[in-house]
Amino acid sequence: MSNQKQQKPTLTGQRFKTRKRDEKERFDPTQFQESIVQGLNQTGADLEAVAKFLDSSGAKLDYRRYAETLFDILVAGGMLAPGGALSDDMTRTNFCLFTAPEDVKTMKAYAQVFNKLIRRYKYLEKGFEEEIKKLLLFLKGFSESERNKLAMLTGILLANGSPSASILGSLFNDNLVKEGVSPAFAVKLFKAWINEKDINSVAASLRKVGMDNRLMELFPVNKRSYDHFSKYFTDAGLKELSDFARNQRSLGARKELQKELQEQMSQGVSFKEIIVYVKEEMKKSGISEQMVIGIMWTSVMSSVEWNKKEELVTEQAIKHLKQYSPLLKAFATQGQSELTLLLRVQEYCYDNIHFMKAFQKIVLLLYKVDVLSEEAVLKWYSEAHLAKGKSVFLEQMKKFVEWLKNAEEESESEEETD
Repeated sequence: MSNQKQQKPTLTGQRFKTRKRDEKERFDPTQFQESIVQGLNQTGADLEAVAKFLDSSGAKLDYRRYAETLFDILVAGGMLAPGGALSDDMTRTNFCLFTAPEDVKTMKAYAQVFNKLIRRYKYLEKGFEEEIKKLLLFLKGFSESERNKLAMLTGILLANGSPSASILGSLFNDNLVKEGVSPAFAVKLFKAWINEKDINSVAASLRKVGMDNRLMELFPVNKRSYDHFSKYFTDAGLKELSDFARNQRSLGARKELQKELQEQMSQGVSFKEIIVYVKEEMKKSGISEQMVIGIMWTSVMSSVEWNKKEELVTEQAIKHLKQYSPLLKAFATQGQSELTLLLRVQEYCYDNIHFMKAFQKIVLLLYKVDVLSEEAVLKWYSEAHLAKGKSVFLEQMKKFVEWLKNAEEESESEEETD
């Protein structure tokens, strides 16, 4: 028995060894901030040296983890507390955006620093967008000069495609809007953006993120009118932005008009009532007759299910357009409106293949019911037609145009004889 091996006592349960890499590193930006501040103090106001320092530091410092700290320092000189004030307990630098001279040249140079940094460390792109959104919410905590510099920088960066224009959503914050901070900031921002590129760049970027119809929200509800918007930005030297807002307003009104027109047609509302309604909308929304005739044509042609057979669709179209000709006639009282209608007819017949052979008969009908004048038809034929289906449609119209010209010559001859 004594030779038998004694069993060693065992502990119940299991013990897991914690690996070092599994331990969560405590978030402590202090050391990171000291490294960045020290580097900026050494480079001073030399922005090329700053860009080189930031480039090389990315290999040693954790930019991914401390992106917010990095951008706070570059913009404000130190870590920002909620509301926009600098934290008291951390080191700062005087070499940052907020202490730089307030001029476009300097702001462009700072934009280059940010662009180079984000191109080099692509993962910072999202963090930078979040930083700008935060800074915009903190605007009340900054001085007027600091806001101006941030606005110019943001406008220049937006003009060059980074960050996304979605950051402007922060400007719709109720407190910023109520106190007039948002529109004042927007003036500086859009001026810098348009000077860097143009209004088309602004329009394209705003449309891309669905903000092209939200600019009115820069003002409180009681001032959210086109007239107020137009005066504010025109007086500030931004007529391009005012015109853009007007066009957007007109576009929205045109869409609503077309939707309502189609609804009224489907309900069988009388032409007289439709005409009164459309004229009121034209007056209220500033929609021109040329725009309305295009909307009217689209609405009329959308109000019926067209036959798929080419030989039957022409007869159907003539019957339908004859019925709706009073609506077209009511909004084709000017030569330019008639020409607009002709171009719409041409475009429609080209885009809808079954209507290719119907073009001449449609134009002839509209001429007979006094929607189109001979002057408009001749002008379209000689110089104002579109390239779409040009050879086909001009050939179709050749005999009718010759007849119009001969009739005109005979009329002139009779007048001379009299």
